[in-house]
Amino acid sequence: MPSSADRQDMPWLRLRRWTLAMLVVLTSLAGATALLRISMPFPVVTQVVLLVLFLLTFSWIALAFWSALSGFLLCLSRRDPLTLQRLGDSAPSFSQGIANTRTALIMPIYQEPPESTLAGLEASCRSLLAQMDQQKDGDETPSIEIFILSDTQCPEAVANEAHHVAALQHRLAGQLTVYYRQRHNNQGRKAGNIADFCRRWGHHYDFFIVLDADSIMGGDTLLRLIHSIHRQPQVGLIQSVPIPVGQVTFFGRMVQFAAALYSPMLAAGQSFWQGDSANYWGHNAIVRTRAFMASSGLPSLSGKPPLGGELLSHDFVEAALLRRDGWQVLLDTTMTFAFRPSKVTDSYESMPSNLLDFARRDRRWLQGNLQHLRLLMGSGLHPLSRCHFFCGAFAYLSSPLWLMLLVSSSIMLGLGTPKEAPAPPSFPLAIGLLGVTLGMLLAPKLLGLTLALAGTPDAYGGRARLMVSTLLEIGFAALLAPLMMVWHSLFIASVLTGRAVEWDAQPRNERSLSWRESWQPTRWITLGSIGWMIAMVTASPMAALWLAPAWLGLAGSTLLVKASSGSPGKALRLSLLQTPYQQDIAVLNGYQKYLDVALSQSEQPAMQLLPLPAELPGDMPVQSMHWHTLPVSSYTSPHSEEPY
Repeated sequence: MPSSADRQDMPWLRLRRWTLAMLVVLTSLAGATALLRISMPFPVVTQVVLLVLFLLTFSWIALAFWSALSGFLLCLSRRDPLTLQRLGDSAPSFSQGIANTRTALIMPIYQEPPESTLAGLEASCRSLLAQMDQQKDGDETPSIEIFILSDTQCPEAVANEAHHVAALQHRLAGQLTVYYRQRHNNQGRKAGNIADFCRRWGHHYDFFIVLDADSIMGGDTLLRLIHSIHRQPQVGLIQSVPIPVGQVTFFGRMVQFAAALYSPMLAAGQSFWQGDSANYWGHNAIVRTRAFMASSGLPSLSGKPPLGGELLSHDFVEAALLRRDGWQVLLDTTMTFAFRPSKVTDSYESMPSNLLDFARRDRRWLQGNLQHLRLLMGSGLHPLSRCHFFCGAFAYLSSPLWLMLLVSSSIMLGLGTPKEAPAPPSFPLAIGLLGVTLGMLLAPKLLGLTLALAGTPDAYGGRARLMVSTLLEIGFAALLAPLMMVWHSLFIASVLTGRAVEWDAQPRNERSLSWRESWQPTRWITLGSIGWMIAMVTASPMAALWLAPAWLGLAGSTLLVKASSGSPGKALRLSLLQTPYQQDIAVLNGYQKYLDVALSQSEQPAMQLLPLPAELPGDMPVQSMHWHTLPVSSYTSPHSEEPY
């Protein structure tokens, strides 16, 4: 556990958090007051239901708005969100003594295509080697070794992995050491895979950096993370901000554009109030090994899946356990806007290429995040860790609340104002409240656009293309939101009725959907929304117009899923939805080169794998959260053969 003397200076951190909380509360109370005046003609029960639903959802919007505004002001003034110091264009000098440290770059995999997975890893390794060569004349460089930690169970797939890894070891021989370990069972899935590495080899290394199978990180970013955690002995984990890249479908391009435009600002806003109690997203992060081993042995929830058993969203819990033991958990935003404003961060990931794969991934995250509600009262947790648990769950729970609010509004607007009640003079107030709500929803997007227009519009194709692309993304998001609301509501109902998620291997390649694939999961949503629209038009054309933003997205859900899974036309690809990450970026160019070579080469002769290093066994004790947990060893998952 770090000493209190090691704390990094984060001025007024408690004041920042209380100010944010008060702004959210005051904004929510103002909205609730307006809603009460608007709903006066309706029965008390109706008013109470509307007020509860509105307060929960409007508070969520208010939190996002004020956090985004904080990030906007920090980016605009070029201040570090932690120290609040004004930053120049150059990064601080690296710390001394780093040559005596050892770092493991670990990549847990399960049933992944070895060509693309190892192409990304090789690109990261080559970038790291190039950066270390540049620093040899001046700064010290750490000792770094690579571990590919396979949980693949299929014998043929294991043999294929080993073949490609041996070839990678041969190509990097004499430059970087690459090890390959394959577990005979995948108990605990990804968290268990990493824990197994820590218990067997963790004591060899001061730090480890976690990469997903689709992660790509530049050498500059990797070395900066190592230097950053080394010079801050109180820090247990630093999470970078990974940017999605690589997809060419309309959906993928849209999400990549949104991430490029908004993520740096939103991350700065989060870091501003989270401070030393940030979250962990499971990859593209550096971890202090001894802190992780001592603090983050995962418990298992009592009961059966989906809400019991092994913790699926393990990263949130690992960060919370680190913070409970006094270690700082930081969100690194320096590479996104502060030190290199004209360049881009070298922390990347891939993402699903279509809406159906995206929703399936959300289904898994939803189940894991709902489990966190059982940890809210865990012993000794930091208040911000509890906040992360609640916010992670509420990101999905807000969907059924929005759905109930939509249904309630439809009934109110469809029935109209009771005849015996006086005509309310509140229509302008209703319009005003709707305008404020929409404004707060759109504000983060417009603030991100403002920063890009003022900073690097050329990276997005110029100011005109940037503005048109932003309008296109806003329209797409408006159509997508109702569909995701319904899907999340159905997923929550599935979890609450005891149906656990199926943990299939994640699809990471481009995949265009057929009309049949698009129709099957959306047909009832499409037909139901058309029926709802007809009923609303019959009962009250004005009400139907009022609710048009919701039913339009739902009625066109099949078309939205199908159309967004295809590749946009050449004209659109060249003109709109451009991002800084489509420019000439060495590590991404390297990935594409190594992938092309791997896919074009015929079978190579088999090579011998390097032997694993000598083990230095260490303990990683299971942490207790008292009454609602059991030791991991006492629980056997019925899904122990399923991937992450």
